[in-house]
Amino acid sequence: MRLREISADRYAREILPQTAPLWAGGRSFDDYAAQTLEIARGAYGRRSYRTIGLFEQRRCVATFKHYDRTMRHNGKRLRAIGLGAVFTPPEQRGRGYASVMVAMALDRAHRDRYDLAYLFSDIRPQFYAAIGFRTLPSRRFSVRADLLPSARLDLTTPGDDWKDVRRLYDRMERRAVLGFARSAPVWEWIRTCARQGAAYRSGYETNLIARHRGRAAAYILGVRDPEKDVYVVREFGFDRSGERIIGPLLRAAAGDLRRLSGWLPPSGAREILPKPAVGARKHSIFMMAPLSREGEAALDAALAERAEVAWSSDHV
Repeated sequence: MRLREISADRYAREILPQTAPLWAGGRSFDDYAAQTLEIARGAYGRRSYRTIGLFEQRRCVATFKHYDRTMRHNGKRLRAIGLGAVFTPPEQRGRGYASVMVAMALDRAHRDRYDLAYLFSDIRPQFYAAIGFRTLPSRRFSVRADLLPSARLDLTTPGDDWKDVRRLYDRMERRAVLGFARSAPVWEWIRTCARQGAAYRSGYETNLIARHRGRAAAYILGVRDPEKDVYVVREFGFDRSGERIIGPLLRAAAGDLRRLSGWLPPSGAREILPKPAVGARKHSIFMMAPLSREGEAALDAALAERAEVAWSSDHV
């Protein structure tokens, strides 16, 4: 058995018809395939995203998506491999192919000098724990919008130029115990995924920037879902001048909706939420495996502080 890269076109033609019932959501198959190919053909996809299969001779018996990301810990840059859409065709299940595939992917990543591997598990986290992954805090929050302070704000949308959002994100990420760094291609990928709406089945994307004395001081990315009476937070960030207006910005994003919810933010951001209701996520449980000494030290530090590491925008 060996791992082989599968071209984006072949993956769309042969694998996506099998995975659509699991991950297409409310999208038609044509939209699901077109959006997957759009990711593969974008700047991030061409450089840092691949579709991989486990082949037994000429037969593909399991597949996954490979994402290259950079993480930071104590000022050091760490190479990370993300594993997404781990899939075994029904007729091949129960034979250990997925375990072999993931283990081989980790071995190869270790040889290629990656520091960490990560994934978001929707089912059976114990499957990945047996291969060496460790579970990090994966929590959700919910807060009533009327508990947030209100204020008159100078609001804009990111538009086509997201440099203000990128600057504010970088400031927040540097304060994290362990966090995902974002290059320009990563931002393009995140924006493409948000525009496609693959992560949510109802509502519409609503992103805002609040300015202080003409300068962007805080931002929020999320989805307004009137059907569920909620604004779903994907992420937010702020600088020193924005610390006093991030609360009103969250309330402004909710507007007339009753509550805000989403993944619990990393430390440095979650402290601004007033007494949120917090609970464990049932899906997208964040797990990591160390592949180097530096990666193990970073993971140990995150686990020791029970730190949230990822925003939902980083989901793969």
